[in-house]
Amino acid sequence: MVCEDSRVTGLLLHRLGIERPLLVYNDHSAPRLRPELLRRLREGQALALVSDAGTPTISDPGYRLVREALDAGVAVRAVPGPCAPIAALSIAGLPTDRFLFAGFLPPRRATRRRELAGLAGIRATLVLLESGPRLAALLADAAELLGEREAAIAREITKLHEELRRGRLAELAAAAAAAPPLKGEIVVLIGPPAEAAAWEALLQDVRPSMDTDGRPTETLTARETEVLRLVARGYTNRQVAETLCISVRTVESHRASIMSKLGLQSRVELVRYATRHGLLSD
Repeated sequence: MVCEDSRVTGLLLHRLGIERPLLVYNDHSAPRLRPELLRRLREGQALALVSDAGTPTISDPGYRLVREALDAGVAVRAVPGPCAPIAALSIAGLPTDRFLFAGFLPPRRATRRRELAGLAGIRATLVLLESGPRLAALLADAAELLGEREAAIAREITKLHEELRRGRLAELAAAAAAAPPLKGEIVVLIGPPAEAAAWEALLQDVRPSMDTDGRPTETLTARETEVLRLVARGYTNRQVAETLCISVRTVESHRASIMSKLGLQSRVELVRYATRHGLLSD
């Protein structure tokens, strides 16, 4: 049996009256242990991959073992079990017909905000994982970059201290900032953009752009639109230049023109504009 933590799995096996040797497979041991496990599988041995909680290979290193086993022609069978993202989605009261599981976002603020900006235009419920100490920061960034959306925080699903909190992103962010960090496994669910944003995306090609006061502005060129899309996704000027095969100076010129035409004052306003007009959805 291959497990994340021999203490946790050992307790489960003891209660079930099962005795099996345990191999610990986690982020630290996986690169070293994976070749040995694949050798055993090729020799015809049967291995069971067990997680501490939830479904094995979902947001953990087990998927690499599964992939390499399949590439080696080894049959892999699933034993369905609890899955916190799906369980939380089923009770959050948010749309379930389309959802995106993004796992843990980067802990560094700048990288996390760039990831959120990239998710802003997706018209589906977002499902994230987060730790208690970082929850308030994640919610604050999400409220700023994604706008007023319905959201939910699910904690310790199917366990003794299960809890579900629902509200607007800004409300949940304020509550998290004012309280001690939550403990346990946390799932953050964020509803899709409002229907108004979808209509804005449909209308953007048939009417002039509007500034923050609702007045028509000059229409962006196709190249400026591409620059805006990439900058809103967190690309640096150099990365934009390399992607579009233009000079950094040209990128800077396009950015200045975009800010002027749209009446924007900051990158945050630029991200909001791109989100509202559906420029981050593909």
